[in-house]
Amino acid sequence: MGSLDAEKLSKKKASLKAKPKSVAPKAAAIPTKYKKKKGQKNTTRKAKNENGNDEVQAPSASASASEQLSFFLNEFQSANGIQLSSLELESIKESSILELSRSLDQDSKSLGMHMKAAFGSLWKEVLTEGQLLEGKIDPGSPAVLIISSSALRSIELLKGLRSLTKECHAVKLFSKHMKVEEQVSLLKNRVNFAGGTPSRIKKLIDIEALGLSRLSVIVLDMHTDVKGYSLFTLPQVRDEFWDLYKTYFHHRLLQRDLRISLYGPIPNGNEFKGRRKNLEE
Repeated sequence: MGSLDAEKLSKKKASLKAKPKSVAPKAAAIPTKYKKKKGQKNTTRKAKNENGNDEVQAPSASASASEQLSFFLNEFQSANGIQLSSLELESIKESSILELSRSLDQDSKSLGMHMKAAFGSLWKEVLTEGQLLEGKIDPGSPAVLIISSSALRSIELLKGLRSLTKECHAVKLFSKHMKVEEQVSLLKNRVNFAGGTPSRIKKLIDIEALGLSRLSVIVLDMHTDVKGYSLFTLPQVRDEFWDLYKTYFHHRLLQRDLRISLYGPIPNGNEFKGRRKNLEE
């Protein structure tokens, strides 16, 4: 009996020692409450967006044309302290906003693909050819004009168009390291794409070096810089942009001769709700 009891006691001790080893792997596993459920990643990112800076926001592709138009018109009115008439609002249709593909990012690398899609089957003829056509293609008159808050952003976006500008180079329209005379010379040729800052663009239109006869799309760069400023919020640039828009683009929008592309991050679509209705009241 003594030997049997000793054997049982030995087995019991061995069992007790073995328990921590068998539990250890389970303890190392990720607790259920910390496991990511399907779809949780996007929710976390969304929360970060709402509490983070202006650069981390929903892409404009998430907003419909109607929502983007409401956002644009609200910015226009608030920045200029004006109220558009009901007649003007009725004249500005959702088709004035160029809706971009949701399957593509809205960054510098994807800009060329977005523009090809915008012009459909005519993209090669309109955006890549380099010959002037008398009575049809005027010198210095781009089909696409890209407006940014800085020279560096203009350069970055124009780089994304290299595949389309081999025969007809894009023209840089900003004051940094570039003289007006140099730009006037470049604008004597055919121009399909041009990009720059509001002040220099307006100056070149004012002196009739930059033409608008072919202008079909203006791309408004919604990129936010490291300080949280964008084309619509950087004080001096914002004022220069709206001055340019009022002088040369607003009437074309009313006549439906122009489409606007809000390119890059803009406020989440939920923030647009009700704005269009309020604008029309």
